[in-house]
Amino acid sequence: MDLLVNIDVEDLDRAIKFYTSAFDLKVGRRFGVDGTELLGGSAPIYLLVKAAGSQASGASSQTRDYRRHWTPVHLDIVVDDVDVAVQRALSAGAKLEHAVRSSNWGKLALMSDPFGHGFCLVQFVGRGYDEIATSL
Repeated sequence: MDLLVNIDVEDLDRAIKFYTSAFDLKVGRRFGVDGTELLGGSAPIYLLVKAAGSQASGASSQTRDYRRHWTPVHLDIVVDDVDVAVQRALSAGAKLEHAVRSSNWGKLALMSDPFGHGFCLVQFVGRGYDEIATSL
């Protein structure tokens, strides 16, 4: 199975600038004026222009809104140094939503991009998630 990540944005140029600056991604292919592929992570990310106020899905009456919003799906971006990565993301336009948290498996920073999408920066330490894994 291959995984592709699609992120709706209202301003493609602003989104490209944010994601390439914050995460050192590179522009791959462009799809006209409404889509761009970003490469450099473990899965390609596709930035797709969707106007604010447009219908979010065919089965819902929800419309797109680029203020901070919650969704049960978000990106976790694994980094070598969470403190450096937080500063880089902040400089690119992200918001830090909670102070960096430390635990026995690593460090976690809860953030959001300029389009209201939440993401986490994760720095593993020791055995990472194996520090808290339990057997079935």
